[in-house]
Amino acid sequence: MDPQKNQQLAKRLILGDCKAYDILMNSYYQLLCVYAQSLCNDHNMAEDIVQNVFVNIWVKRKKINPDLSIKSYLYKSVYNEFINQYRKNKPVIYLEKKYFEAIDLVVDIEPEELESLIKLMNIEIENLPSKCKEIFSMNKKEGLTHTEISEYLNISTKTVEGHITRAFKILTEKLGTKMEAVLFLLFDFKKQKARSFLG
Repeated sequence: MDPQKNQQLAKRLILGDCKAYDILMNSYYQLLCVYAQSLCNDHNMAEDIVQNVFVNIWVKRKKINPDLSIKSYLYKSVYNEFINQYRKNKPVIYLEKKYFEAIDLVVDIEPEELESLIKLMNIEIENLPSKCKEIFSMNKKEGLTHTEISEYLNISTKTVEGHITRAFKILTEKLGTKMEAVLFLLFDFKKQKARSFLG
């Protein structure tokens, strides 16, 4: 939906136009459910989050700023509702805060684009030079420290650091500024969740 149509839709919503609300639902509901599910990994919770967002949009429609992107507003609202739901269930530990920060960096990207970034990341990791890929994977996927890797492979920590730095440089060139956020979403948070599950 282009910016001009978004602005017109916002103005109609502010005036209480039910048809404008239906258009908004039809345009974004499924996309937002996919996005919400990527945050919580729970289909029912994702739908609850999106439904709450749309209810709040209608209730607070007079506060909508027609000069701002409705799309960005919707994604931010889903993200904020997810945080609210999450905090009801458990306290936010440090690593999970870092996860939310990573999510926040990609919150304005549509789920399809985020999915393609993750696929590209996996492809580029596979394309790294063999030793570079091995060391990078041991560090990011398996969570081994530089010292543990150096002892395991019988190489210096400086060599380990050199390979990891090289991997980061290559991936940054391929994926740009979103690289670290995508890496975190792929490995660190999932790794920590697995550790928590295992005790």
